[in-house]
Amino acid sequence: MSLEGLFAFVQNLTLAQVLAYFWPFFLLDMLRYVIIESLLIGKFLFKRKRRRQQRASARHQLFMERPLVSIIVPGKNEGKHIPALANSLTHQTYQNFELIIVDDGSDDNTALICRQLLKQGKIDRFFRNEVRGGKASGANTALRFSQGKFIVHIDADSHLAADAIEQILLPFYLDASVGAVGGDVRVANEDASFATRLQTIEYIKTISAGRVAASELGILRIISGAHGAFRRDVLDQVYGWDVGPGLDGDITLKIRKLGYRVVHAVHAVCYTNVPSRFTNLRRQRYRWDRSLVRFRLRKHLNMLAPSANFRSSSFFSIIENIVFNVFFDFKWIVYVVYMLYTAPSYLGYVFIINYFLYFIANIVQFVIARTLIAPSYRTIDGLTPFFLPLMPFYTGLYLRAVRTYAYLMEFLHKTSYDDPWNPWKVSRIAKKEKL
Repeated sequence: MSLEGLFAFVQNLTLAQVLAYFWPFFLLDMLRYVIIESLLIGKFLFKRKRRRQQRASARHQLFMERPLVSIIVPGKNEGKHIPALANSLTHQTYQNFELIIVDDGSDDNTALICRQLLKQGKIDRFFRNEVRGGKASGANTALRFSQGKFIVHIDADSHLAADAIEQILLPFYLDASVGAVGGDVRVANEDASFATRLQTIEYIKTISAGRVAASELGILRIISGAHGAFRRDVLDQVYGWDVGPGLDGDITLKIRKLGYRVVHAVHAVCYTNVPSRFTNLRRQRYRWDRSLVRFRLRKHLNMLAPSANFRSSSFFSIIENIVFNVFFDFKWIVYVVYMLYTAPSYLGYVFIINYFLYFIANIVQFVIARTLIAPSYRTIDGLTPFFLPLMPFYTGLYLRAVRTYAYLMEFLHKTSYDDPWNPWKVSRIAKKEKL
């Protein structure tokens, strides 16, 4: 394989060969992630500009009504992060809130830190579960003692931009059918490691841009636990959070089943600490990916069946998730087998061209996403864009391998019920009750 051979290979490609050798990119990834997503983001930006007066009116209504907002933060061994979160809340443009922290059986100094913050008036209520019950248990404990009209769930290792609470509440005042709003989650520890820089680019593309596009289509399927807002009456209807992992996507689907809209607020910014080591990142994604199979292909598969609560938007949300995230995830196996059978001598050239195609696509996505979030983007330094050449390997090889393995293990062995992320006694009951 030589550079001259690569140029000769490209020059001699026919249209039929281009489609045969690179169909995953042109027929699936480019169409979905570049063309359609770009059009939807353009639509969002156009609508937002036209709706400035409506947003101003919604903001006026919010500050006239001044509803109490309950900010709930469940966590285990997260004491080192709580002060940063509490301090970020003191600078919020919207201040009528209560902050409720639930320590879910920590064995570090979380309780001590939280009690000090409670004395300082930076926390309104603090509860400690002596025996760990899991994140859902902690969230439901906080919900039980909360008094707000709206509930904002935040992960303990996160902190908010100054107008995040205001921004995440506005969609409720723009549309009465909205039951839940997802905040925009961005990486706080961008410069911590090689892994965090790659995740920074990934979050900008998949959360900031990807969820805006899904929201525009009405098929947003997850409200992130790192920063999500809910109407209190809606949470009461779904009886709070069920056992995870994957409880964020689970409660989102429960809310969609009731017929409420679920939207994304791209300028309600939350900064979260992501795994700084690939080992921890792999464990996190393994947990996330298994939950897709557990909740969407088991627990909530009935959303595809005609019923009194059937909603076409929920139907397409599930279908899109299953087809693109599960079914098409295995396309790489089909693709490799196909290429080994039809053009084994060209594999090296095909791999190089595929790399450059996905590299260019990543640049386009990144530029569009940065344009979308420009008014509220904070960057630590300018080095992160230089990691774009590595994104095809990160998303196309590393994350895909983790995802495929997670799907297979959950399909074959239901391994999500054995995850130490939840106490074993809780997972045992959840498995028995098919939660």
